[in-house]
Amino acid sequence: MFLLQFRSVLIFILFVAAIISFFIGDAESAAAITLIMLLNAVLGFSQEWKAEKAIESLKRMLGLKATVIRDGQVAEIDATDLVPGDIVLLELGNRVPADMALLEATSLQVDESVLTGESEPVSKDPGAHPDDTPLMERKNLVYMGTTAVNGRGTGVLVATGMRTEFGRIAGLSQSIASEETVLATQMDRLGKNLGEVSIAIAALVVVLGILYGLDPVTMFLVGVSLAVAIIPEGLPAVVTMTLAIGVRTMLRRNCLIRHLSASETLGSVSVICTDKTGTLTRNEMTVTALATVNGRYTVTGTGYEPEGAVQKDGDPVDATGDPDLHALLRAGYRCNHAILVEDGGWHILGTPTEGALVVAAKKAGIPEAGTAGPKPLEEFSFNSDRKRMTVIHAAGEMKVAYVKGAPEIILERSTRILRDGEEIPLDPGMREVIRDHFERFADEGLRVLAMAQRTLDGGVAWDADSVEQDLVFLGIAGILDMPRPEAKEAVRLCGTAGIDVIMLTGDAPRTARAVARELEMRGEGVLTGADLDRMDDAEVLDALRRIKVLSRVTAEHKLRIIGLLNGEGKIVAMTGDGVNDAPALKRADIGIAMGIKGTDVARESSDMILVDDNFSSIVAGVEEGRREYDNISKFTRYLLSSNISEIVAITGALLMGLPLILIPVQILWVNLITDSISALALGTESAEKDTMYRRPRDPESQLLNRRVGASLLIIGIWLGVLVILAFMGRYADNLDQARTLAFTALVIFETINVLNFRSLRVPLSVVGFFTNRWLVFATGVTILVQVAAVYVPFFQSLLGTVPLALTDWILLVLAGIPILLAGEIYKTITFRKPEREQVVERAG
Repeated sequence: MFLLQFRSVLIFILFVAAIISFFIGDAESAAAITLIMLLNAVLGFSQEWKAEKAIESLKRMLGLKATVIRDGQVAEIDATDLVPGDIVLLELGNRVPADMALLEATSLQVDESVLTGESEPVSKDPGAHPDDTPLMERKNLVYMGTTAVNGRGTGVLVATGMRTEFGRIAGLSQSIASEETVLATQMDRLGKNLGEVSIAIAALVVVLGILYGLDPVTMFLVGVSLAVAIIPEGLPAVVTMTLAIGVRTMLRRNCLIRHLSASETLGSVSVICTDKTGTLTRNEMTVTALATVNGRYTVTGTGYEPEGAVQKDGDPVDATGDPDLHALLRAGYRCNHAILVEDGGWHILGTPTEGALVVAAKKAGIPEAGTAGPKPLEEFSFNSDRKRMTVIHAAGEMKVAYVKGAPEIILERSTRILRDGEEIPLDPGMREVIRDHFERFADEGLRVLAMAQRTLDGGVAWDADSVEQDLVFLGIAGILDMPRPEAKEAVRLCGTAGIDVIMLTGDAPRTARAVARELEMRGEGVLTGADLDRMDDAEVLDALRRIKVLSRVTAEHKLRIIGLLNGEGKIVAMTGDGVNDAPALKRADIGIAMGIKGTDVARESSDMILVDDNFSSIVAGVEEGRREYDNISKFTRYLLSSNISEIVAITGALLMGLPLILIPVQILWVNLITDSISALALGTESAEKDTMYRRPRDPESQLLNRRVGASLLIIGIWLGVLVILAFMGRYADNLDQARTLAFTALVIFETINVLNFRSLRVPLSVVGFFTNRWLVFATGVTILVQVAAVYVPFFQSLLGTVPLALTDWILLVLAGIPILLAGEIYKTITFRKPEREQVVERAG
């Protein structure tokens, strides 16, 4: 990890410069360059090491045990000791230790969201299936890493380790090579260009000097000095420190960055491919609607917090005053194994769907819902064939059966319906009303459950077929894994920032469409995994321009989508929390894993972790990433304009027959001490007001283009000429004083010039002169450091300076002010009126 900090082209060039400086006797320059390289490496290493330690603290998949039958004896062993053929017992709450084929199952339901993205628990039963059955429809198999959330089962291990579905996906992740980030590519390109320019200019000056008759050894030293002047030695360290500051800022906004460059990459994202379950949604099922024969009810609140209300026509309803609603909710929480627990936050012991029914009853004012009530006298469990569950409870002297299940099944077995607390015959008209209700619920993407009851007399046999007849239909509940409250605004902000949001989920199309509708996502229709398999790449890309919701997708589908988007020049972020997301997280330009509900596999495949699992934190991260890139652009251009002025001053003086205007150690002083302080302060500049109202930048764009290069050249020539004039004013009297004046002039001019780079297009009158307190501090430090360089004996000896008069300082400041005025006039003229009004409005 430490050695990887030295892989930049710019670092390599600095390393060569340090070696050359050492061998020509310039030990001070060699030591300074080496120190700055080590500082850069230590900063980058320490940040990545902290990130890895933070990730370790998030790990929770530890010490997995399995209960097996070996030699006729039940034993608990480490999951790592399992082998194919072992018989494993599963109970409620157990994590499945390896892929298993079921031999027995009783009401077994498994949460496969970490593997498939399916938010609903899947019912499992023994049996067989065709070889081509999709992963999500293999009811007789349970998979490593998933969790039993209801019932129990016994299975035989059929695969362990890398042969499991979990292992297959891990293999996909391992096969994906890491790619350079956009910033790393651009910095390498800049380093190569600077290296070529430095060698060319240095060689040209050496040749010209020798042709003028100057000593070749002296000219070689001058050439090395010029090469050092061209390359901004402080740039790698300033970039690293700016990214490190950004990483700390992102962590305060719940984004844990694993690698420094990932923070900037997030700012260039043009597409976010997001998982649904646990990312856009809370991964907590919620009853959002209820219906009885008297009409529809709306349930407010999300998740398992019993906060909210049941409303009808906008008015709160207390279940104790509505016998039909009370009966519906009572059946829901009685025919139920879930318990509502408050332990540092509300959560459910049991299946998410049953938990949603309990919470709905709590919201309606039924206090006993969600508690461990009396044990049922009898239970007929749910399975995929019956599609219903029944429990029998004592109710005084009577016995009452409570039934819940698929609405079409419950309706078929019902002969009566509850209206205003009275049981009345269920006529065909009422059946149509009920069917209309649950079809509307289904169209809205809700999972629909129906509830019924029956009072049992002594003549009814207590078997499922006898009890589950002649039922009294009570109503239906519509259940949805609700979107996070902040996700809707986050999706909207992505739209204003020019970022496409594409939902990739393992859930059913209706469910995915319902969540997309709640979030007001752009696009039309839903594309399924089966659709993707039938389409070629061109058809998929065309569809993605219109369709932003993809359901029933697998890990392979996600990889294909990301690859196609990358081929279109898109910078892709992928969010996810499950094992099935890991390959896509690694393949994406920036993988974003969930910190709370994410698996270790997902986190370790990611570049960034959302500490709060909140999709809206991504938007905060994008804004911070854009701010970082803007600031890197600002101080890179500032440093290059400063270095151009040094080149102009040194080369211009040489061509005019003057002696070396700045000695090498003075050049390093300016680059490493004064320039770097100002550049680092530029790195703390706040995000500009329209940061999230701009389209993502083109990944092929460069830090420097022709227009920018021309403006930097103009500034550099201007500053360089002023420095030469300052030198010539004293050269005839005293060479040391002339160099000191030129040296100080360069520092003052560049300190004034840094204000031009606080914004590359907005005048200071809009940005604010004192809004960046760190730049104000850096300006003060730079002046004090330069005063020390001129007046402190130690620095005078090191830098070859002599004292200056106060009038010299005043004249240099006055000479530098036009540099700032010119920049302000240019930005005021070019700052378009509509854009100006927009930025000023957002600033207000």
